[in-house]
Amino acid sequence: MGECFLSRITDLLRGGRILVSDGAWGTFLHKSGIAPGECPDEWSVSHPDIVTDIAARYLAAGADMVQTNTFGANRLKLASFGLAGRAAEINEAAARASRAALGGMPDKFVIASIGPTGKMLITEEVTEEEMYDAFAEQAAALERGGASAVCIETMTDVSEAAAAIRAARENTSLEIIATFTFDRTLQGTYRTMMGVSPERAAAAALEAGADITGANCGNGMDRMADIAREMRNAFPDALLLVQANAGLPVNVDGRDVYPQTPGVMASHIHKLLDAGANAVGGCCGTTPAHIAAIKAAVDLYGTI
Repeated sequence: MGECFLSRITDLLRGGRILVSDGAWGTFLHKSGIAPGECPDEWSVSHPDIVTDIAARYLAAGADMVQTNTFGANRLKLASFGLAGRAAEINEAAARASRAALGGMPDKFVIASIGPTGKMLITEEVTEEEMYDAFAEQAAALERGGASAVCIETMTDVSEAAAAIRAARENTSLEIIATFTFDRTLQGTYRTMMGVSPERAAAAALEAGADITGANCGNGMDRMADIAREMRNAFPDALLLVQANAGLPVNVDGRDVYPQTPGVMASHIHKLLDAGANAVGGCCGTTPAHIAAIKAAVDLYGTI
């Protein structure tokens, strides 16, 4: 099991503290030299110093919570790289790498990333038991490596999210965060790729045993307030984490660019917190500069 922490994320949030999480990791990894087709999750084993440095940069920018380099590190997804048998090793190393960045700071947390398997239950390419086992293996290894919590993120299928939540709850003592990705429909509502509303997603996460739910990716900070408000209205006592992209991607010379500047993202923080978010951070396109601006906006919230 992981080490004993002096504070719990849920206790701080329920006590009224607003926590800030980190931003995107992929850009850093690619700038560090990951080759096309290489497994980024494996770098936690082969390049741990680089992984630790990413977490350290976000902590220096003001993040209270940093993730791990494990978004695709479940055995079902690692199989495409021939690494299914190394899932436990990779996850444990990743948690250790992010934990190393925290040093002795008791009020900082590693919220270890668990992403989707890339398999769909509805098409029967994987069973729920196989999903559960993959998530259980991943969560247990993350706890051994020193994670404070798991962040089950970018989910679109409530059944897959519930399997991950149950696996973490039944096989670890970690706090559990579960966030979903929504797109805005032509009617102005928000749904996951599987047609799930924010209210239904939050209900499924909380019923399965998540301590914190919310949304990540898919939208810029300006749209996330609508999603948070729907979840908050349905579940007044729930704890919500929102990690937004730096806007919607724009294709520039064949690559996706996220256009929202740190200042633009930070300008929407008060609306997001008014809508009910308890913790905020970044996703695709965000950098330490974005997190620093978000942190400054959080610190000003309620004073102006």
